[in-house]
Amino acid sequence: MTPVMLVTFAAVSFYAIACWVRPFGRCSRCKGAGIHQTFITHRYQPCRSCRGAGLRLRIGRRVYNYLAAVQRGGANR
Repeated sequence: MTPVMLVTFAAVSFYAIACWVRPFGRCSRCKGAGIHQTFITHRYQPCRSCRGAGLRLRIGRRVYNYLAAVQRGGANR
């Protein structure tokens, strides 16, 4: 295997393990605070992206959940 393939495999493996261990990451819109300022009135409101939790499901975990649902759906037929 070439060094580029090894580095790519290591990065993908690390991200997969990170998604398994910590499936939630900080919300990119509110930076994990759960609230953000409105544009016009500058009031603080709960973040609509994360619904005020400050956390969002990582993309890798979404992919895993989707593939697991496809697997479960195919096994029942």
